[in-house]
Amino acid sequence: MIYAYIRTSTEKQNNENQRFEIVNFAAAQELSIDRWIAETISSRKKLEERKLGRLLKHLKSGDILIACELSRLGRNLLQIMSILHHCMNVGCQVWTIKDNYRLGADIQSKVLAFAFGLSAEIERDLISQRTKNSLDKLRAEGRHLGRTKGSKNKVTKFTGKEEQIQCLLAQKVKKIKIAQILKINYTTLYRYLRTGAK
Repeated sequence: MIYAYIRTSTEKQNNENQRFEIVNFAAAQELSIDRWIAETISSRKKLEERKLGRLLKHLKSGDILIACELSRLGRNLLQIMSILHHCMNVGCQVWTIKDNYRLGADIQSKVLAFAFGLSAEIERDLISQRTKNSLDKLRAEGRHLGRTKGSKNKVTKFTGKEEQIQCLLAQKVKKIKIAQILKINYTTLYRYLRTGAK
């Protein structure tokens, strides 16, 4: 059996690019995909919670698992190595398109898989460190990070509306309805009233 595996992390991502690459690859290799497995889930989820985890239980000797790249299978070195180790033990090959790997049970495959997983994890660590350093630099320069808190804008948001709010409250209009009338977030209104707005 030849399996094609596609994974995206969020609904906003489109899996059509991965599907297109695998279809073209299979055509070039004169392969016929027997089964497609597509899922939208973070690779940080436990393998048992993913369709890939269920697929791994059904893989047999001679099967081929095709993915666009190894990072589609797992997020970190240990997860990727665990998946490849399982596939190699049952005699299933893992083929990737972008990385151009044909991983089987031979020692060269194991070395390649280890090297790739290690380099991918190091790269993620470097990106994380660069991001942290950039944020630290911005903080040191006194630059504000993130969105402005609603509490800082409450005076502006409610300027000229104080009387209307009090009038609606006096008429026993629910706070959620007041927020809708004023076209503001309910939490912002609640915080405004809680802090003692007159």
